[in-house]
This record gives sequence, structure tokens and C-alpha cells, in this order.
Amino acid sequence: MKTVDRCGLTIAAILSVSALTTPVTATAQTDLHPEVAALAKLPVVDSSSLRRFVSNLAGKSGRLLARFVLPAHSLTVPPLAHNLNYTSKLIPTVQEIAGASNFGKFSLITMKSFGEKIAGSVGTYRVGYWPEEKGRLRSEAYENPDGFIEVTPENQNMLVSTHFKLQDFLTHDQESVWPKYIVLREPLLDKLELVIQDLERHGVRAGGMKVISGFRTPDYNTALGDESGRARDSRHQFGDAADVIIDNDGDGRMDDLNRDGRVNFADVRVVGVGLYHSSGPRGPFAHIDVRGSRARWVRGGQVASRHHKSKSHKSTRTASRSSKRNSSD
Repeated sequence: MKTVDRCGLTIAAILSVSALTTPVTATAQTDLHPEVAALAKLPVVDSSSLRRFVSNLAGKSGRLLARFVLPAHSLTVPPLAHNLNYTSKLIPTVQEIAGASNFGKFSLITMKSFGEKIAGSVGTYRVGYWPEEKGRLRSEAYENPDGFIEVTPENQNMLVSTHFKLQDFLTHDQESVWPKYIVLREPLLDKLELVIQDLERHGVRAGGMKVISGFRTPDYNTALGDESGRARDSRHQFGDAADVIIDNDGDGRMDDLNRDGRVNFADVRVVGVGLYHSSGPRGPFAHIDVRGSRARWVRGGQVASRHHKSKSHKSTRTASRSSKRNSSD
């Protein structure tokens, strides 16, 4: 497991923002362990520093509205170890930062650490086991996720970027189980927003981009077996892949993006990322991921070629081009 969260946020930065948004009273600090009270008194960044801090977190697209951080590293301090209540009182799961974005409310979301998964479940939500846990660590890209974002009936409609909500990335299973948990990486959100921006610069309406498959738990990913076409070590399990359609008219299917009067594979080419020759119940769709290398799949998700490192992006839509047939990686 990595010891630093992907955002590079330090405990000082997180607690400083927390102090701006959810002040802890002196009485509350007295009720906590003295070491916790000391952490709560860390210097608070001024508003101009906060704006610079948040603008750097908004991604290349400038449209991210959330960042995901691990529980405070202070939990490794002996008096705090094994007692999550102390930190949770200081750092709520979702912290809104008023005025930090021009596009909506910006939030810091504290994840549950991967270590809180017990016997294949996070709480009552079944997730299964990642490839590394099964001894199939192919590369660093397939290490266990850092943590899980908790999704509840109350926060599922929360925007995490201009066009996407937490619920867009939920696995399509365990409908009655709450809370649910997802793995989601900010670079994927950023790339989805960049693809929308690039399409619209080229005259293609793309604000209706819909995620038809976001995070998939390992259990769900393998539930239908190899014949499902889902790659065994699919990137969907790592929160950095999504299957999408452009559905501006709201009919649940890919739109006629090239305006030839038909909806087919040619419309997926307009999106220009992961290309699927097959069609699901919603018609043709595109696969977008941020694996960092080019890839090609055949039926059953077996990798035919994935050894070329992607070059500097000439444009968003050519950044991770791949061709797939009857697969869902």
C-alpha cells in the first residue's frame, strides 16, 4: 500500500481546510486525546492560499469538484492508532469548501482505507478480492486501490466534476445495500471532462455524456465468467476506466454523432478513445481509461498487445486510443 495519497495532500493541508469549514471547539478538543487537539491547532491557510491550492486540484480540465484523500496519516501515531473516532470528529467524510470553484461546490472526500476491507467486504457491501490479493500482481498499475469512497442515499447525487456524480460510477449490483463503496481516481474524471471539452471544440455536443459502466467490484466483474467479455483484471476495478455514451436526447443510447442518420461504430469513432466493435443494450459505446499505455483486446478480454507507452497527448481524444472487440476492460 502507498503511504501518501494520490492527491499529495498532507495531514496539515487537510486539517487546515477542515478548520476553515468545520471548526472544532475548544471543548470538543478537550474531549479528544491531547495529540488530536494539537493537530487541530495547525495553522490555517489564508483565503488566497486556499484559492491557489484548490485551483491546482481542479485538474487540467478545471472542472473537478472533488478530491479524494486517505484517512489522516496521524492514525499511525500510537495514541491515535486503532481509534478512527478521533480523526472522524476532526475530518468529516465530506468537507465542502465554499467559494473554491466557479463551477459548483468543491469538496474533499475522505476515503476508507483499503485495510478496512474485511473478508471481501467493506461494511456490508461485498467487493471481493483484487488481483494483488490473489497473487496476480502484473505491475504497479495493478496494486490494490488506496481506499474506497463511501456512497450513501444522501450523497449519491453529489457532483464530483461538472458533468458527473458519485452515483454515475456505482457498480450495478446489491441494489438494497447501503452504504455502497467505489474506487474512483481523479485522473479519470479529469479525462472525461477533457474529452467533453475537446468534442465540443470540434462542434460535437457532448454535455450529455453518460457513464454506463464505471467502477466494477472484482466480484461483479467476474460474476458472469470469461464469456461475459469482461477482462479478468479490468481497469474498471481500479477506478480509472469508464464505458460511456453521448446521450444528449436522453433516450439511453449513443447519439448519431456523425449525423449520417445511423447510430453505429462510426459514432464511437467520433469520440475517438477506446473503440468497441460490439454493441450492448444501449448501442455502441466508448471506453475511456487512464492506464497510461496503449492497449488492444480480443474476445474474453485477453490482451493481444499492451506494450506501447503513450506519448505526450497531441489531443485529448488520441491520448489512450485502443481497439476492442467484444470485451469490456
